[in-house]
Amino acid sequence: MQTNFSLAQLADPDTKESEGILRTCVHCGFCTATCPTYVLLGDELDSPRGRIYQMKDMLEKGGPPSDSTVKHIDRCLSCLSCMTTCPSGVHYMHLVDHARTHIEENYKRPPADRAIRELLARLLPNPRLFRLALLGGALGRPFAGLLPGRIGAMMGLLPKSVPAPSHSDRPGVHPAEGPRRKRVAMLLGCAQQVLAPGINEATIRLLTRHGVEVVVSKGADCCGALTHHMGKVEMSHESAKRTIDAWTREIDGGGLDAIVINASGCGTTVKDYGHMFRDDPVWGPKAARVAALAKDVTEFLSGLGLMAPVVATGQAITYHSACSMQHGQRIKAPPRDLLAAAGFRVQEVPEAHLCCGSAGTYNMLQPELARQLRDRKVRNIESTRPDAIAAGNLGCITQIGGGTGVPILHTVELLDWATGGPLPEAVAGHPAFMVRTDPAQRAEAAE
Repeated sequence: MQTNFSLAQLADPDTKESEGILRTCVHCGFCTATCPTYVLLGDELDSPRGRIYQMKDMLEKGGPPSDSTVKHIDRCLSCLSCMTTCPSGVHYMHLVDHARTHIEENYKRPPADRAIRELLARLLPNPRLFRLALLGGALGRPFAGLLPGRIGAMMGLLPKSVPAPSHSDRPGVHPAEGPRRKRVAMLLGCAQQVLAPGINEATIRLLTRHGVEVVVSKGADCCGALTHHMGKVEMSHESAKRTIDAWTREIDGGGLDAIVINASGCGTTVKDYGHMFRDDPVWGPKAARVAALAKDVTEFLSGLGLMAPVVATGQAITYHSACSMQHGQRIKAPPRDLLAAAGFRVQEVPEAHLCCGSAGTYNMLQPELARQLRDRKVRNIESTRPDAIAAGNLGCITQIGGGTGVPILHTVELLDWATGGPLPEAVAGHPAFMVRTDPAQRAEAAE
């Protein structure tokens, strides 16, 4: 693709990088077939190729973008399916992140849109505020269907009840069971520790059972992903720096073999820290050091090897691979292999490459498109007739769970149960999971 940036524009490192990305694109259009919004809408402007043209035009002209350009870029899920498909290696993620930052800094959104975005950016990364908001919002949840647009969509996503704070939220060290094989830090996750603390609890049990010492560091709550993808660079970097500092103290102290992340959306961002701070002489080296240690929990556990199951597994589990897992981190085999090693029958989702519509804050900011994508995903999942659905990202679990009666839970919750942990709440009472622990198997696994 030919570009026409001035020398003054190219003096900006972000613009210089975006120019290189734009020049990589050869207009082939392979990306259109795997883009969720193009599949739904059939509009070239809502395809990666169409958005690349719009971003090029916006960045070359500089200044405030048009309403139309903002609308079509806002509709992008950042699912990154286009990057998996692209034969030319166009780094769409960095390009669209730059475009969103430009929009945030140069475009004046309507007051209601601006207020909702600011609310989400303030609440979601702050576990304390988020918990209070959920408790207050529970009063309005029964009326979600009566409320218009985004407000109704946000209310509809609220949980029926808010779990109590978990012991796993508190900073500290969880010692390995038996001889210590590895020492890792774990990201709590800003929304996850409030909405689904059982995921962190299962992760800690699973890792310590496999000889891993797990460190929960004070300050390592939010990775900055949600605000980063909203174009709010300052807020995103503030969250990221706190987390980088917390982990750097652990690296320089007791040492770390890995930083384990059990939300794939967070994992994609943490692994990109080196790029985010690439021009910062102080934070750049620290960020790159942290990014090099980051691993999805299934990626890390696959290197250790899973102990033998101690319950009668064999249930049909349909595995939903989050976009941030399959497209962002390119992790495909580890979750499936671990579930199979635990004795589950792993099933694939038709149209697995298409997003479920969660995408961070997307299901709150683009509720109609998100609902269509969710319903399509649910139809594909239910066609496999699973006993349960497994996924590696809380956003997907919340989004898909809102459209189906099939139990959906995190992959680590199934692996934890199979190797000696409690039966996950999501499948409690499900006939397929009402099995007894085999004492002989448990003893054998313990050896």
